[in-house]
Amino acid sequence: MPAVGRSLLYLIVAGIAWGTAGAAASLIFRVSDMGPLALSFWRCVGGLVLLLGALALRPRQRTTAAAPAEPRRRRLIRVLGTGIGLTVFQSAYFAAVEATGLAVGTVVTLGAGPVMIALGARLTMGERLGGGGAAAVCGALAGLAVLVLGGESGAVRPLGVALAVLSAAGYAAITLLTRWLGRDGGRSDALSTTTWAFAIGAVGLLPMAAAEGLFPHTGQPAEVLGLLVYVAAVPTALAYALYFAGAAVVRAATVSVIMLLEPVSAAVIAVVVLGEELTPATLAGTLLLLTAVTGLAFAEARDAAVRRGEAAA
Repeated sequence: MPAVGRSLLYLIVAGIAWGTAGAAASLIFRVSDMGPLALSFWRCVGGLVLLLGALALRPRQRTTAAAPAEPRRRRLIRVLGTGIGLTVFQSAYFAAVEATGLAVGTVVTLGAGPVMIALGARLTMGERLGGGGAAAVCGALAGLAVLVLGGESGAVRPLGVALAVLSAAGYAAITLLTRWLGRDGGRSDALSTTTWAFAIGAVGLLPMAAAEGLFPHTGQPAEVLGLLVYVAAVPTALAYALYFAGAAVVRAATVSVIMLLEPVSAAVIAVVVLGEELTPATLAGTLLLLTAVTGLAFAEARDAAVRRGEAAA
C-alpha cells in the first residue's frame, strides 16, 4: 500500500478508536462508582506503560544538521504544556460524558476545539481567519447554541456542556502550543512528548484521583478491568501511535476532516450501543458543529495554498 494510503488508513483507525474511549467510559460509569478523575489517571498510567514500550522498541532516531534536536528549554515547555493540556482535555471529557452523555459530550468537545484553535491562533499569533474561517466559527457557535438551548429537558445538561468546552480548551491549548513552538521549524518527537505528557498527567491526577477513589466498588470487576485495559491500549497507545504516523504524511486539513470520524463514531455508538436518544435539536446542533469544523479545515487548506503562492512569487 502506498505511504499516503497507509497513512490515511492509520488516521481512520485512530479516529474511530478515539471515538470508542467515551463509550468505554460510559460503560465503566454504569457498572461501577469510578469517577472521571480516577479513570483519567488509570488511562494515563496504562498509556504511559504501553507508550514507553513503543519508544523502547522503535529504531533510534539520529539528529542531523537539517533537523537539529529541540533545545532543552523548549522541550521542557512543550512537555509540561502538553501534559497539563492533555490532563485537562481527557479528565474534563470523561466528566462531560458522565454528566451529559457520550454523543453530546464528544460532539461539543471536538466541535468547540477547532473553533478555539482558530480564534486562539488569530489572537496570539496573528494568523488570518478569513471569510470562510469566520463563517465556520459562527456556524460552530450556532451549532453549540442549538445544542444547549434547543435540547429537550434532560437531554443536554449545561454542566456537561461546560465540561466539554473546558475539555476543548485543553485540546486547543495543546495544539496552539505545538503550533507556536513549531513556527521556527524546530524538530520535535511527538511520540516522546506524548509519553512524557502522560507521565505528567498521572502524577498530577494521582492526589485528586485518590480523593475520588482510585479503586472502584463494583459487582463486575472483570468487566471494569477489561474496559480499563481497553481504554489504555486501543484509544490511547494504539490510536496515538497511528495518529502520529499518519499525521506526519497527510496534510493538516485532511487530518482535521478525517478526525471527524471520532465524534461521528461516538454518536453512532451512543445511539446503537448505549441507547442514548438524539433529539432533533441535538442532531441539528451536531450537524452544524461538524459542518463548521469541515469548513475550518478547508479554509485552512485554502489559506495555506495562498501563503505558499505568495512565498513562491
